[in-house]
Amino acid sequence: MVRGGYGSGSGVPLRDRVRGSTPPQPAAPAVDQHPARHCWISAPVDGTKSRPGLLIEWRRVDNGRWEGRVAYVAELRPGRWALVEEWVPAELLSSE
Repeated sequence: MVRGGYGSGSGVPLRDRVRGSTPPQPAAPAVDQHPARHCWISAPVDGTKSRPGLLIEWRRVDNGRWEGRVAYVAELRPGRWALVEEWVPAELLSSE
């Protein structure tokens, strides 16, 4: 009879094995360690009044104005939601 894996094994499947001690938990990242911030998009692609989103980064466009790269969900078809990622003019973004 041939058994798979290294060594003689314990006969307990991996999914049923439990560690004897709790692994160390990573420290929660400080807010300032990443650029993403909550924002409100005042003119989302689905035409609603506003949508909450995630501001990922900023860029300056040719005319010296700023745009924010945002991700948010929008109802692109009736009853169908989709993730939207787009560059939005800074004047259409707010933190409140």
